[in-house]
Amino acid sequence: MNSALCTLRFLPSLIRCHPFADDSLNHCLKFGVHYSYRTVVDVDLSKFFDRVNHDILIDRLKKRVNEAGVIWLVRAYLNAGIMDGGVVVERAEGTPQGGPLSPLLANVLLDEVDRELERRGHRFARYADDCNVYVRSRKAGERVMALLKRRYDKLHLKINESKSAVASAFGRKFLGYAFRAAPKGEVKRKVASQALSKFKQRIRELTRRSGGRSIEQVIEGLRPYVLGWKAYFGLTQTPKVWRKLDEWMRHRMRAIQLKHWRRGTTIYRELLALGAPAAVARQVAANSRRWQRNSRYLLNRIFTIAYFDRLGMPRLS
Repeated sequence: MNSALCTLRFLPSLIRCHPFADDSLNHCLKFGVHYSYRTVVDVDLSKFFDRVNHDILIDRLKKRVNEAGVIWLVRAYLNAGIMDGGVVVERAEGTPQGGPLSPLLANVLLDEVDRELERRGHRFARYADDCNVYVRSRKAGERVMALLKRRYDKLHLKINESKSAVASAFGRKFLGYAFRAAPKGEVKRKVASQALSKFKQRIRELTRRSGGRSIEQVIEGLRPYVLGWKAYFGLTQTPKVWRKLDEWMRHRMRAIQLKHWRRGTTIYRELLALGAPAAVARQVAANSRRWQRNSRYLLNRIFTIAYFDRLGMPRLS
C-alpha cells in the first residue's frame, strides 16, 4: 500500500513527503526569508488529524490511485475504531495520529491548496498540517490568509485563529524552529523559545536531586532525550546557546553529586579521592550547604568537562 501511495505526484518545487523536517526548513530559508519575503502567513489547522473528512479524503485519493484494493485498505484504516477505556469507539472523521500513513494522507488532502498557492506564485513550505507562506507585506499576507480560509472551508477544515497569524517571520516558529537576523543581512535558524523552555523543563525533571539515583543512572536517563533533541534541532546556527545549555546541565549534575555526598566530611574525602587539592576540598566541604557557590567556582575545576565525558554524559555542543 505504501509503495502505491508514494507514487503520488506532488509539486516538484515543494518537498512535503520527506520523512524529516530538514527540507521544509531549508525551503523556508532559501526561498522565503533570504529573499526579503519576511512577512509570514503562519497557518495552524484546528485539530486537523481529528477532523479530516473521510469522504473528501477518499475522493481526492481516487483521483490519484486507481487501485480498488488500496482505496479499500485506506478506508478501513480510517474507519478503524479508537480504544477508549477498554471500549472501542467508532470514528466518523479524522485519521490516526503517530503513524507513518497520516502525514501522507494529509498531503493527499491538502495538495489542492498547495497547487493553488503555487499557481499564484507564492513562496511557501508545508509539513503535514503546518504551513508557512512568505510574502513581502502584511496586506499581501492578509489576502493569502483569506484565500486559505476559503480553500480550507471547502475541505471542512478550520484555521485555529489563536495560533495563526500574519506577522514578521522573525517572530513565529515553524516545526520548533525560529529565524533570527544575523549581521550583514544573514538569516539564521535557532530553536524557538517555546521549544527551548520545554527542553529546560524536561532536563529539570530528569536531573532532580531527589529520587536516590546514582550519577550514572541520572546520565543514563539524560542520554536518549538529549541526543534525540540534538538530532532534531541539528539545523540550528546558535553554537553559543548550545554551549550555555551544556554548562547549565553540568551545573545541575554537580549539584546532584553534592546532594549525594551530603556531609562535609564525605565531600572532603571524595574530592581528595578524585585528586582535588586539600585546600580546595576543604573549602568545598565547608560550603556543603551552599552548593551554588561551589558548583559555580571550585567544583568546576574538579568536575570538568572531561570528567563528565568519561561518565558518558551527552553534550549538545
